Amino acid sequence: MVVRRGTEPEDFQGEETMLKSILGLSAVALAAALATPAFADDDNLGLTINGGATVVSDYRFRGISQTNKHFAIQGTLTISHTSGFYVSTWGSSIDDYVANGSDQEIDLIAGYKKTFSGVTVDGGVLYYYYPGSGGINSDFVEPYFSVSGAIGPVTGKVGVAYAPKQHAIAWDHERDDNLYAYAELSGAIPGTPLTIGTHLGVNKGRSFLTAGLKDYVDWNVNVSYTWKNLTFGVTYVDTDAPKDRFVSFTGRDVAKAGFLGSIGVSF
Repeated sequence: MVVRRGTEPEDFQGEETMLKSILGLSAVALAAALATPAFADDDNLGLTINGGATVVSDYRFRGISQTNKHFAIQGTLTISHTSGFYVSTWGSSIDDYVANGSDQEIDLIAGYKKTFSGVTVDGGVLYYYYPGSGGINSDFVEPYFSVSGAIGPVTGKVGVAYAPKQHAIAWDHERDDNLYAYAELSGAIPGTPLTIGTHLGVNKGRSFLTAGLKDYVDWNVNVSYTWKNLTFGVTYVDTDAPKDRFVSFTGRDVAKAGFLGSIGVSF
């Protein structure tokens, strides 16, 4: 059974709150997508601003649906400096079983990314914020690190994210930690606007971070098509979670394999 992240029970928010949340995220995402890039590359400050908005048919977090297998609206904005340091925010609508009734996930990120001799290192700290979760301990911090680079005609990436023991990822009222390691490969098909990618992740530790599922594997294969600043994507995602192990309050198996679609715009 899917459980809500947090250490204390709280009533769910109503459909009106969900609607307001989605409309709010839509407004932010639309504003980001339509924003003029006049300050996107300021030589005096060495800053670059990038952002975008995406609609997905299902928001999967490490293989587990965060939207009860329904659509989500997402937006992002990043400010980076030529030194390699950056700050970023990313938001998505979610279902209320994820964080005790919250209808939004907002990620606040600070990190450093730099390329050395063709190898890109990226590390930082990510703070998961769930507004409207009834005052329970639903927020948590997760440091991350990855290395990526070209391997012949494809790009390879390996990374790790570790959430130290915190109340928000408690299990059976005991604080727990969580480790997630992954590897990815992606490459463009020559002469086409198509890109193919794969992802394999291993989760170690049982917590609300992944709906209580312990020591499992998730994977996906994705294809994307880029036209100007629009990207259309199709992804097949799956986990090795036992069948019907995680069922939402509406009877949906949120760890079950499936195809996902997405449409995104970037600036």
